[in-house]
Amino acid sequence: MIHRPDLTVAAVVERAGEFLLVEERVRGALVLNQPAGHVEPGESPEAAVMRETWEETAWRFEPHALTGLYLWRHPESGRTILRLAFAGVCTSHDPTQRLDRGIARALWLTRAEIAGRERALRSPMVLRCIDDYLSGERYPLGALKQLEAHRAAAAGT
Repeated sequence: MIHRPDLTVAAVVERAGEFLLVEERVRGALVLNQPAGHVEPGESPEAAVMRETWEETAWRFEPHALTGLYLWRHPESGRTILRLAFAGVCTSHDPTQRLDRGIARALWLTRAEIAGRERALRSPMVLRCIDDYLSGERYPLGALKQLEAHRAAAAGT
């Protein structure tokens, strides 16, 4: 059996002590998550996190660093997720922008408010990403290398 984790990205954004989250409907329940989603074929992780943040929150996101890479296996579905969390800033907002399907709203919450709603978190990665961000975890964006398939093949790697 081949192990193929789903590659996802997430934005960790702090503004005045509050973090940008989305309230989204998953299997009929409202859950909290960072703006996050899958990397599409041919898309860089940085482009994916910028796109997902825009689609889910109507905020323009500018990634500045990696906060971490998180590997998590969903206890019920068995799906494995590899999340690349990016720390950055929101540069502008368009309140007229329609949010992605399934997103009820974007909201800003403190770490304490998020921890108080721990049962509503989509996964344990949500709070872990925030805690790692708050503890100063930062890695340069250049640590993430994306190679073109035809160049890698030509180089023999």
